[in-house]
Amino acid sequence: MNFERSSGIILQPTSLPSRFGIGDLGKSAYQFIDFLERSGQTLWQILPLGPTGYEHSPYTMNYSAFAGNPLMISLENLVEDGLLKADELTPLPHSDEDDPNLVNFNRVIPHKTQFLKLAYSRFEVTPEYEQFCQEQSEWLEDYALFMALLEENEGKNWNQWERAIALREPEAIKTTTETLKDAINYHKFLQFKFFQQWKALRTYANNKNIKIIGDISIYVCYNSADVWANPQCFKLDPQTLEKTYIAGVPPDYFSATGQLWGNPVYNWDYLQKTNYEWWFKRFKATLQYADFVRVDHFRGFEAYWQVPAGEETAINGEWIKAPGEDFFEKLKHHLGSLPVLAEDLGIITPEVEELRDRFDFPGMRILLFAFDGDTNNPYLPHHYVKNCAVYIGTHDNDTAIGWWEKASHEEKQRVADYLGYSSPEEIKEINWVLLRLGFASVANLAIVQLQDILGLDNRARMNDPSKNEDNWRWRYTSSDLLTQELSDRVQKITQLYSR
Repeated sequence: MNFERSSGIILQPTSLPSRFGIGDLGKSAYQFIDFLERSGQTLWQILPLGPTGYEHSPYTMNYSAFAGNPLMISLENLVEDGLLKADELTPLPHSDEDDPNLVNFNRVIPHKTQFLKLAYSRFEVTPEYEQFCQEQSEWLEDYALFMALLEENEGKNWNQWERAIALREPEAIKTTTETLKDAINYHKFLQFKFFQQWKALRTYANNKNIKIIGDISIYVCYNSADVWANPQCFKLDPQTLEKTYIAGVPPDYFSATGQLWGNPVYNWDYLQKTNYEWWFKRFKATLQYADFVRVDHFRGFEAYWQVPAGEETAINGEWIKAPGEDFFEKLKHHLGSLPVLAEDLGIITPEVEELRDRFDFPGMRILLFAFDGDTNNPYLPHHYVKNCAVYIGTHDNDTAIGWWEKASHEEKQRVADYLGYSSPEEIKEINWVLLRLGFASVANLAIVQLQDILGLDNRARMNDPSKNEDNWRWRYTSSDLLTQELSDRVQKITQLYSR
């Protein structure tokens, strides 16, 4: 799909300011959309929106590839719905140990959950709620039961539950569903409110000519409703129900031992026999809340790196062929069009490029990867094609300032040479220099992290793929940071380069 020349900003809703320690879909989200409009931006790129577990990665620790994260529900909006009272809401108590720019999930979750449960206790079923449950029944029933069982089993992996439940034997499922009826309804209520609030927010954005770029993580978490309800779609041991292989990537730019994600890999033979029904449902669900879809780890649709379960690094894996061409042909027939962006980073072969180009998917170009001294480096702007998306960096990269502070003198000099400066010392505000470089390029899409517009350093990095701990926590503290001066500056560059 060829996109019009345009630009936008990456920001996960959890990074928005709020009184409750984590960003939500309330007032600050609307203020961010207003900032996008003032700045001349027409795209808002988000990360996966699902409910997260251990370490809270929206890519590898999602309890569902279909559900929304209840922590993003705006409590103030629940006041407007009459389910909470304004004077009941208390901000997350201050702690000297907390950094206001980081989400402390251990404190946020219990604090916010008490209000969500109070709102549920006052909720009365409405026709709108019943319609939502009916429309989303293909995933909602399994998800709500899974979450209720997860709580009942104190967070243990589903294969450690009662055997009959783990195997989803019909009689056991029927009995448990009745026993856990209230907990199941609570999780349905949370999803209803999440989707209701997100729909209103997306409509607000679309009415301002701002489109949402959603994100599909290629893999799902093992301890999720997706794997429990659809074990045949994954490579699992039929006796223990454990993963036989896990996903990752071999050694690359990010890590000398590769990345071991721990997710189960797909049983593509089974998926192909079922005409990719599960995947089609997933794309359809994502397009309920987004206008376009960035496909994370696109190369995994051509071939994927599988590592035997139990390995401590990703080194001892192997490439396994995937039916990407057949999959996207049938997906196109199913959807009518493919509003897809391909995350084609990492080890990209001619076969991956051929798959991407066969369907006209825009690939990605990262400016922070461009200055290694190789004039043939594909991330240098003079090598771009129109049908691609240029980023200073994504959520997996450092901020522009963080990168510049750690770059070698040689790398800085290459930046200076490329841009026509005599020395790196002449370069001021590297974040704006790189933003201008990306926006000026021939790439149809130019996307920038809000952190780089705000001029933040390494402390605002969203994710470091070389480690599991302390990622996905950055947030900004006040909508007052989105000043008119800042939006004017972004808009001027946007207009200058016809975006």
